[in-house]
Amino acid sequence: METLKMNKKLGIFSISKIVYSLKIIHHIISELGFNPLNTIWFVRSFPRYIYQFINFWIKTKKAQQIPPIGTPFPCMLDRYESAGSLPKHYFHQDLWAARKVYQNNPEHHIDVGSRIDGFIAHILTFRDVEILDVRPMTSNISGITFRQADLIQSADLPSDICDSLSCLHALEHFGLGRYGDPIDPEGHIKGLQSLTKLLKPNGTLLLSVPIGLERVEFNAHRVFSVETILTLTEPDYELISFAYIDDHDKLHNITKQIETPDMIYGCGLFELKKKSKSLI
Repeated sequence: METLKMNKKLGIFSISKIVYSLKIIHHIISELGFNPLNTIWFVRSFPRYIYQFINFWIKTKKAQQIPPIGTPFPCMLDRYESAGSLPKHYFHQDLWAARKVYQNNPEHHIDVGSRIDGFIAHILTFRDVEILDVRPMTSNISGITFRQADLIQSADLPSDICDSLSCLHALEHFGLGRYGDPIDPEGHIKGLQSLTKLLKPNGTLLLSVPIGLERVEFNAHRVFSVETILTLTEPDYELISFAYIDDHDKLHNITKQIETPDMIYGCGLFELKKKSKSLI
């Protein structure tokens, strides 16, 4: 019986690996300017679009007080998405982190590299935030204080300036050149050291990174094992809570022993407290 369960588990894992490999191929082709899935859905939907357009035009002749028909603007793909479709990882991750900030109510929160239109937008509804990013920020948004900084280079960073810090789906990119940062295989280690330097003792770090079969997919991101993140953070932090998003975008809040689930590309959510006597 156990053998059958193991074989089934390995089979599902192999299928997930194949699906993920196909997603990477699709991404590479899309980077070249061609999205094959969109093309397939467009061709499939085009006859329906023509039928609906003619039907709408005919009914327009009988309708009263409506605007004239202007330039066609086909939207072929939206009907195939689920209601309220969610970007992978980010919806659950951003809400998880925003709730933590709200509950902790820190004096000074700094974010490093997280999504402006997700997590930052959430917390701007109840507090101001300072943002650090290696890229420039051209938008002027009320409640945001921005500072351009490369966290691989920690020498120029101030020490112990905030009691709350977030870095969501960003640390895995450090040193891979994707966002204009310098190439450095140890970029994630140096970045974590910089985060620790910024944070006051007993301050909270909200950290999320891809988790699964450990690897570097250059120059997109790194994928870490849970054990690696715990090993990297153990000298300076105490783990307060852990959650993860699996390959099917389901959120799991862990209340007991830390799980190390079999995943290809999940997301680990770590709430960490900086020790009063950090090594940094």
